[in-house]
Formats: sequence, structure tokens, C-alpha cells
Amino acid sequence: MSERRNRTARGAAGLASLVLHGLILGALALGRPPEPAPEARPILVALIPPTPPEPEPPPEPEPEPAEAPEGPAENDTSPPAAATPPAPAPKLAPPAPPPRQARPAPRPPEIPPLPVPPAPKAPTYALLTAAETAGATTVGEGPGGGLNGTGSSGAGTGDGAGGGGASCSMIARLQAALRKDPKIRATVADASAAAGARGRALHLWDGDWVQTPGQAGKGLAGVRQAIAVEVAFAPEACRRDPVQGLVVLSLADGPSAPRLALGEATWRWSDLLEARR
Repeated sequence: MSERRNRTARGAAGLASLVLHGLILGALALGRPPEPAPEARPILVALIPPTPPEPEPPPEPEPEPAEAPEGPAENDTSPPAAATPPAPAPKLAPPAPPPRQARPAPRPPEIPPLPVPPAPKAPTYALLTAAETAGATTVGEGPGGGLNGTGSSGAGTGDGAGGGGASCSMIARLQAALRKDPKIRATVADASAAAGARGRALHLWDGDWVQTPGQAGKGLAGVRQAIAVEVAFAPEACRRDPVQGLVVLSLADGPSAPRLALGEATWRWSDLLEARR
């Protein structure tokens, strides 16, 4: 009896221990915070229309079997069928007409070519030859040459004869006016050096002012203006004084000095004032 009681007591103690542990575990389980549920990730859905099925090809028609020609029946007394007439021959197209020969186009009238005007010549320096320089009138030579000047060839004093008389002295008057202006002396010296004159005279007026290279107008602009002013203020009798041949003006002393030449066969000093084209 005592052993049964011991067993019963131990069984009750064990059962009580199990119940106690179960209560403790249940209390711990109830005291924990619930774990958060995992977030649901979005799912991308693409709507793709279904591909239509390819249409099935139509069934090919089956060839009909050729019917064998039926011969006349043995007891058939009907007349034979008329034969099918042959198809008419195709009509041929009429032959094409022969091509027409193209008429030659009329020749255009011959137009004579227009003569091409020659290209304008570039201005060049006009220099007197040695013979022209020797025959030209200088200061102190011939009518209007002046009474106290000497010529380039060492000639003596002029007599002052002529329409204007000794008081005119147009050659000496012009030469003195040109020598007084340093700009004119420099212009004539540059032109003489460019032309390679070496003492030869530049022919500046031969009935019309001669255009020299590098000048927009005719003549050396400054020299032409100075000569025109001097002639315009000269007495009328001097302007009308006739001159024969060339006149040479020297802008310095010496055989290599720059020089200018004016004149033609017969002319007057007033001709220098007339503008010609």
C-alpha cells in the first residue's frame, strides 16, 4: 500500500510540474509582441494580346478526271454529232506605215561676229628721244623763253621775240613756278625715276594731257594744276602767244635733273587750259 501511495504521489507531482511548466510557457508566449507580417511585393502584369492564328490556305481543287470519249453504241442509229468547227485564225494587225523622214531644221541666219574692241592699254611713261630733246625749246631759247635763262643744251639768252614779246617769258615763268613747289619737284622726280628717264623729259602734254602710271586722271595732278593756274593768270597776250614744237621745263640744274615736256607741232599756251577727252 505504501508503494502505491508513493507512486501516486510521484505521478501527481510530475503532472503538477508539467501543468506548471505549461502555464509558464503559455504566459511567455502570450507576452511576446506579434511578429510583423512580411510586406507583399507588387507583381507587374503585362497584358499581351494573343497572336491571331495564321489563316489556313484554301484547299487546292482536285483535278477533274478527263472523260474518255464515248464511242457510238452498237445499237445507236442516231446520226453522228457534227464536228466542232475550228477556231478562226487571229486577225493580223495592219503593217505600220513607214516612218516619216524628219525634215532638216532650217539653218539659222549667219550673223557676222561683232569685233571685240581691244583692251585698253595700260598707261606708260612717254619720254622724249634724244633728237626730240635736242630740238625742244628751253628757258632762254625761242619766243617766250625768257631773257635771262639758259637752255638745257647751254644755249644763250633768248631774244624774247614772238606774239607776247619779251614781257611774256612763259617758259621761264612756268619753270620758276614749278621749281618753287617742293611737292611738285618730288612728284616729277619720282615719276622720272620710275620711268628710268635719266635726264630725258617726260612728255606731259601732247595736245592733251598724257596719263601716267599710278594716276587716276590724265597728267600728274599737282603739276597739271600748277601749270593751269600759272597760265590762267598770265596776260591774255601771253596765253595767245603761238608756240612751235616742244617745250622742255627743267626742275633742277644739271644734265640728270627731272624734266617735263609740253607741246605738239603748233599750239598756244591757252590750249593747256582746255580739257579734252
